[in-house]
Amino acid sequence: MRKAEIKFTIELDENNLPVKIDWEASDAEASSACKAMMIALWDEKEKSTMRIDLWTKEMMVDEMKQFVHQNVMTLADTFKRATGEDEMAHEMRRFGSFFAEKMEIEEPPKG
Repeated sequence: MRKAEIKFTIELDENNLPVKIDWEASDAEASSACKAMMIALWDEKEKSTMRIDLWTKEMMVDEMKQFVHQNVMTLADTFKRATGEDEMAHEMRRFGSFFAEKMEIEEPPKG
C-alpha cells in the first residue's frame, strides 16, 4: 500500500494570527505558500465535520470572496461526483452564481 503526506506549516504572530502558510505534499516536486486554507475532515465516530479555516493578514477581502466562491463551486462538483445528485449539485452552483453576483465576483465563462 502506498502512502502520501501533506504537511502544513503555519507561522503565527505574537497574537497567534497566521502570517504565513506553507504547504508541501510528498507527491509534489516543490512546496508552496498560500494566503488561505480550508480543510474539512469527517469524524466517522462522531458523525461530524471537523474544520480548519485559516487565512493570513495579507488575504484581501476581495480575495476571500473569490476563495469562498470557488469553494462553493468546487464543493458542488465534489458532491456530484461522490453522490450522483445532479439536481442538488446544480442548486449549489446556482447559489454559487448568486453569491458571485452579490459579491460582484466575475465568474469564468461556462464552457
